[in-house]
Amino acid sequence: MIKKLSIGEVAQRAGIQTSAIRYYESEGLLPAPERLNGRRKYDVSVLQRLALIHLLRQAGFRISDLRTLLLEFPAQTPPSARWQRVADEKLGEIDALIHQMQTLKGWLTEAQNCQCTTIEDCAVVIPSSSTIPMKVSLACVETAL
Repeated sequence: MIKKLSIGEVAQRAGIQTSAIRYYESEGLLPAPERLNGRRKYDVSVLQRLALIHLLRQAGFRISDLRTLLLEFPAQTPPSARWQRVADEKLGEIDALIHQMQTLKGWLTEAQNCQCTTIEDCAVVIPSSSTIPMKVSLACVETAL
């Protein structure tokens, strides 16, 4: 007979809180464990699933992304097809984040030379027309020149 693990043993081995295990169960990311006298008893294979969840969470995947990858496919769908769908969705998001972070980095680099006297002086506002939204840019470099 294979020894089953208590929720505390799983948490200790996985390095997470028992509340995280219960949460992942409630989200359907972990299979419902057996119950023995009302207590959860896990197969050791749950550690592999928790390791995958941990890896993906560290990489920035949201719970909804994990649901897509782990649950929203027929059981016979190979991992390659799952990853391809998730990659198609996530790569656009990542490109947008990279663009946003590059813009922020540029602004902060420019702001290092800021000579504005008030914080309001740091922004240049281009008024909007009825069809074009207002545009704002960093003015610190222009003021510093």
